[in-house]
Amino acid sequence: MTSATEQLSATTLLRFATAGSVDDGKSTLVGRLLHDSKSVLTDQLEAVEHASRSRGQEAPDLALLTDGLRAEREQGITIDVAYRYFATARRRFILADTPGHVQYTRNMVTGASTAELAVVLVDARNGVVEQTRRHAAVAALLRVPHVVLAVNKMDLVDYAEGVFARIAEEFTGYASELGVPEITAIPISALAGDNVVDPSANMDWYGGPTVLEHLETVPVSHDLTGCHARFPVQYVIRPQTAEHPDYRGYAGQIAAGTFRVGEPVTVLPSGRTSTIAGIDLLGKPVDIAWTPQSVTLLLADDIDISRGDLLVPSGDAPTTSQDIEATVCHVADQPLSVGQRVLLKHTTRTVKAIVREIPSRLTLDDLSQHPAPGQLVANDIGRVRLRTAEPLALDAYADSRRTGSFLLIDPADGTTLAAGMAGEAFAHTTHAGNGADGDTAGSEWDF
Repeated sequence: MTSATEQLSATTLLRFATAGSVDDGKSTLVGRLLHDSKSVLTDQLEAVEHASRSRGQEAPDLALLTDGLRAEREQGITIDVAYRYFATARRRFILADTPGHVQYTRNMVTGASTAELAVVLVDARNGVVEQTRRHAAVAALLRVPHVVLAVNKMDLVDYAEGVFARIAEEFTGYASELGVPEITAIPISALAGDNVVDPSANMDWYGGPTVLEHLETVPVSHDLTGCHARFPVQYVIRPQTAEHPDYRGYAGQIAAGTFRVGEPVTVLPSGRTSTIAGIDLLGKPVDIAWTPQSVTLLLADDIDISRGDLLVPSGDAPTTSQDIEATVCHVADQPLSVGQRVLLKHTTRTVKAIVREIPSRLTLDDLSQHPAPGQLVANDIGRVRLRTAEPLALDAYADSRRTGSFLLIDPADGTTLAAGMAGEAFAHTTHAGNGADGDTAGSEWDF
């Protein structure tokens, strides 16, 4: 007989994030999803019921299942990203419930950065608003492959099909322009439970899946073995013991692709080459390893390799450069300005950098570019040009979310300033930023 543990391990994992404007019902949807899928423990439900009664509510406020901070409960809004883990017989889930207020857009970036699906909520009474477009743009920037439009509070518009159809058409047109590859619209009432876990008896005109059914069946591919192989070195293992006098291994997690014994590899940014002489996985030698396994690679040659170097197949090496152009979402309270010196962290490598230019800031309501803003402030999304002290091997973010992303850090106190995505901003959009290529300014930098 198959044990419950074996059944659970056989299911796939889906990481998804919820987003939407203030009071669209994100936390209520998450609470309803957890409650109706029997993913809430008895003591958790009792605590929610007690908290709801103390606030004068007759029915339990399911939003309290995720809004755990005192400030969140007092104000009735979501402030921080709340992660929840639950499972059904068909799939395991990691859910990030992200805030809806404009000042917390950076929190949505955090929650959606590893998501394979984003649920964007819309209040059926208000339709698509600026925050809806903002969250759709963030999902597109982060290359989230699946987006669900959940048109909530359908009970407050008498479950009208025309209201749902109008909102779905407007949102789909906007998100498609951004290059979102798949959009699924579902009419729901999170408060009443319509089309969240169970099909609604009030919307017989809708024949699509419920939210949970879609989450359980949406195709999710975790197979990164066919991607460009990348291995950021995290640690050099050199025991120098009597048992292992000459052992020199390079430990880390494979970011993408597959590595095999005997394969020629190149070390970046130095450009030195060697051959994989061995691969150790959990203390045992193997002939092949793939993402996301953590392994130790042994090379045929003793060459200078340290933390932050990148091992790649010799026939599939990315271009290294000290000039980087990318889209960033600014997450710090302090602004990011032209000429500012920062640290850039890419995989396991951290280098000094300087902001050479900020060509544009994105206006998310109409996708227009505000040219040469001079600086980016909290929650701004814009294009930047950076010059690094050492060459970096960045892939385009569209090709690899792992090796195409980076962080900008304040060298003074270690504060994260911005999350960056190398390459083009959106998959299909002509709203490109303007600005010079910056080559003429090279003499101004001291590295």
